[in-house]
Amino acid sequence: MKYVTEFRDADLVRGVLAKIRQTVTRPWTMMEICGGQTHSIVRYGIDQLLPPEIELVHGPGCPVCVTPLEQIDRALAIASRPDVIFTSYGDMLRVPGSSRDLFSIRASGGDVRVVYSPLDAIKIAQANPEKQVVFFAIGFETTAPANVMAVTQAKALGLKNFSVLVSHVRVPPAMHAILGSPSNRVQGFLLAGHVCAVMGYHEYPPLLEKYQVPMAITGFEPLDLVQGIYETARMLEAGQVEIFNAYSRAVSFEGNQPAQKMIGQVFMECDRAWRGIGVIPASGWCLRPEFDEFNAEKRFDVGNIVTKESPLCIAGQIMQGLKKPHDCAAFGVQCTPETPLGATMVSSEGACAAYYKYGR
Repeated sequence: MKYVTEFRDADLVRGVLAKIRQTVTRPWTMMEICGGQTHSIVRYGIDQLLPPEIELVHGPGCPVCVTPLEQIDRALAIASRPDVIFTSYGDMLRVPGSSRDLFSIRASGGDVRVVYSPLDAIKIAQANPEKQVVFFAIGFETTAPANVMAVTQAKALGLKNFSVLVSHVRVPPAMHAILGSPSNRVQGFLLAGHVCAVMGYHEYPPLLEKYQVPMAITGFEPLDLVQGIYETARMLEAGQVEIFNAYSRAVSFEGNQPAQKMIGQVFMECDRAWRGIGVIPASGWCLRPEFDEFNAEKRFDVGNIVTKESPLCIAGQIMQGLKKPHDCAAFGVQCTPETPLGATMVSSEGACAAYYKYGR
């Protein structure tokens, strides 16, 4: 398949790995910001093929993982209602709330359905006018355009029985929080290609200038990743602070401007809590007031739910690059995919799930 097989060519990957070994002369810590990158790195063993001077740490770029516990509990409260059809991507069903998850709601008779697009939820609302249909709108910048389309379509159709529980987060503020922390270890970033495909990378130069940390935009295939690691290592060794686009086949500096315009018409910036990390200012998107009729949090009055996270789960430290999954005493013991303590063990992009699945 074009743009897949070429980027899994073992000889090409080995060639770039050799260049990395020839380039590095001292220890460097890099963070891949996206959970999709983490899974590819662990799946293909890229971290084990790198020279010992380079350490990869895992960032907070898994939307399921960073959805705060109180937002999960809000979803559970809404999904428990007999008048509601609650729709979500499949990843969210196993994410533990304070006492249960969406799977247990469905098992006890709640109408919880897996969808593959928010537009599927629109169709369900049209087919079930007697029910309130709620879509769990989570994600980074990547999924925002589709969620915006669902809200604008619902408004155009005059749907009164459709709403979204929004938990959107943004990458640049999270990077600011990581780099500005006194405990920060990150010296270089691998930026998420699919986020940059939507948003471009015009938001990153201020971070570059403030923190003097080089960055490379990568895709998710082995060659994409090792090329991004090489370029970041090269810049670190040379003392250069730049952004290298190693995913130019999908990413431009400006990004998808029509999508950005649509997002700005429906969403506005807001403070957002990140699971295991805390509130990061201006790190999320929420619905503009003119779309309040589609705001499930207000429609079902669940905004006052507060929670306390498990003291055993160190997901927040893992997603800030401070620890690895195997540093957690509960990993593979109290915390498994069947009995997860946190979302990082059940999400398809979670670091703990990757380590567990691939035997780390």
